[in-house]
Amino acid sequence: MESGSIVRWNVEEGQEFAPGDSLCEVETDKATVDFEAQDEGIVGRIIAEAGPGDIQCGEPIMIIIEDAADLDSFKDYTVEPTSNVAASTPKEEPVVPIPEPVTPVPSPPPSSSTSTTTAKTNAGGKVIASPLAHMLSKELGFDISTIPGTGPDGRIIAADVKEFTPSIIAPQTKLPTAATVTTPIAPPIPGAGYTDYSISATARQVAARLAASKSNVPHYYLTVDLELDALLALRRRLNLAVKAGDDDEIAGITLNDLLVKAAACAMKAVPSANASWMDSVVRVYDNVDINIAVGTGDSLFTPLVSNVGAKGVKSISDDIGSFVNAADSEEGIPADACGMGTFTIMNLGMYGIKSCAPIITEPQACALALGAAENRIIPNDGDDSEEIYKEAVMLTATLSCDHRVVDGAVGAQWLSAFKNHVQNPETLLL
Repeated sequence: MESGSIVRWNVEEGQEFAPGDSLCEVETDKATVDFEAQDEGIVGRIIAEAGPGDIQCGEPIMIIIEDAADLDSFKDYTVEPTSNVAASTPKEEPVVPIPEPVTPVPSPPPSSSTSTTTAKTNAGGKVIASPLAHMLSKELGFDISTIPGTGPDGRIIAADVKEFTPSIIAPQTKLPTAATVTTPIAPPIPGAGYTDYSISATARQVAARLAASKSNVPHYYLTVDLELDALLALRRRLNLAVKAGDDDEIAGITLNDLLVKAAACAMKAVPSANASWMDSVVRVYDNVDINIAVGTGDSLFTPLVSNVGAKGVKSISDDIGSFVNAADSEEGIPADACGMGTFTIMNLGMYGIKSCAPIITEPQACALALGAAENRIIPNDGDDSEEIYKEAVMLTATLSCDHRVVDGAVGAQWLSAFKNHVQNPETLLL
């Protein structure tokens, strides 16, 4: 994140709080998460107001004091804007004015006693990390105890979390569920022949990440046509084999579930595509953890199906089905289910889209887009048929590759392996 917004404050000025108390709710690019206190204290003054406005990372949002007697010292305190607000953001000069730019809170007069939210935690085996580092680790699904710290006395800071990449990326089941909460958005503003619609903080964050990926990653695209007749026949047999209960209702294994499994099997054949660019090294992952694009617009989610290669088709179908149902609910998909995987798949076939060139999600090296399944007339390769052409169900798949990690030959090998698994689905059992 480079900026965010405060949905609401859970404390008031003059209120005492203890470690673990939720000070406020902060909207990230994925969900709204609690900003928890790491030590005890008293709210001396709330600087940043709740609402849809952006707050840049590094800007102070509140003043914390230790003694209630110092509360009046900050009653009329204001933070003067300086150019130092970008200290914790990228070094380039901002080109867009930031509302109320401020600098970190200066020390108050000697008579006042203050403490910051980055104070060390109490003894007792608790990990020593900044509040921002705790928040980022929860958002990204990392176990903060496994992240090496580079701050004073080994303290874990936000930069450590941002640069950390585990050897096997998997969702943290211990994390509390955080439902997506939408920040109030300003109403449309009509103009002369047009209407301006406000963009939510979530949509702005997603747009910024996609723009950065498109700018930083050297994309190239490979496309292949897949014949689905054998895969659809397998789907029918599987659905008949796993009936729900004693009635005639069949389990809902979908074509998409089988294609996700085929993608994981293709990674087994070409493991160098299941990797990330790490500047000085290319990291190849052992497990295939796939993000599945679900939803539309501001409600777009990319929930994670972990270790897909080791799961059966029914288990994959159950996972994806639960994500789809959650996306359709008011609560949305929990934030801890939207971790970062090693590969992304999006299926636009339901909209009749034939092909799509997806943007890669950093630090992943590949993304696969699936088009609509449709009947086409194709050459008949069967040796025992007198017909030159035949009708078959076909689908177009497009693979976006990071050329720093996956060159053209490797990308072609992966698509060839994927096509072989789709058109010879019995290989999914190997």
